Amino acid sequence: MSAGDLLTGDANSPDFCTNVAQTKEKQPKPLKVNQIIVLTRNRVGRIFKRAVQEPEVMSELVAYVDGGSLGNPGPSGIGVVINGGDSGPIRIAKWIGHQDNNVAEYAALMEALQCAVSLNARKLHVYSDSQVVVRQMTGEYTCRSPRLYSLHWTCRKLARSLNFSISHVPRKDNAEANRLAQTALRKRAN
Repeated sequence: MSAGDLLTGDANSPDFCTNVAQTKEKQPKPLKVNQIIVLTRNRVGRIFKRAVQEPEVMSELVAYVDGGSLGNPGPSGIGVVINGGDSGPIRIAKWIGHQDNNVAEYAALMEALQCAVSLNARKLHVYSDSQVVVRQMTGEYTCRSPRLYSLHWTCRKLARSLNFSISHVPRKDNAEANRLAQTALRKRAN
C-alpha cells in the first residue's frame, strides 16, 4: 500500500481493509512531505482524514538543573526549572529511586532535554552545578563510567536535536533547582 492509499469502508464488514484503488471512489491526493494525517471514525464507521496543525515552536529556553542524593548512593531526586516558555516557568521535582549523585545530575539534565524537545524548542541553554556533567557534555572530560555512559550518550543524542549549550554555575546560583531536588528526595525518603 502506498502513502497515497487510504482505507475506507464499514468497520464491521469483512472487506473493511480494501485498497482505494480497488474501489470506484475518487483517488485521494498523494501525501506531501511531513504532512500528518490522523484517521478517525465518524458515527457511521467511515474513515476520514483530518489535518493536524504543526505544534508551536518555542524559540529559546533556559534550564537550571540539579540532582541530589541522601548518601552516595541513596534516595535521589531531581529538580529542573525551565524558563522561556509562553506559560511561564516549568518546575519539575521527581524522585528517581536509589542512585548516586552523578546519576541524579544526569537524570536532571535528561529531564530538561526531554522537556525542551517535547516543547519543540530550537535552543536550550542549561545551567548545572555539577562540574562532572558540564565537563563531560562539553567534551572536556571523557565519560568512562559504565553507570553514567548510557545517560551521557542519551543526553548527547537529545542535545543534537537542539541548539544546545551548557554552563557551570555555583550551587548558590542554582538554588531553586536544588530546592526542588531536595524536596523530591526527602518527600519520598520519609
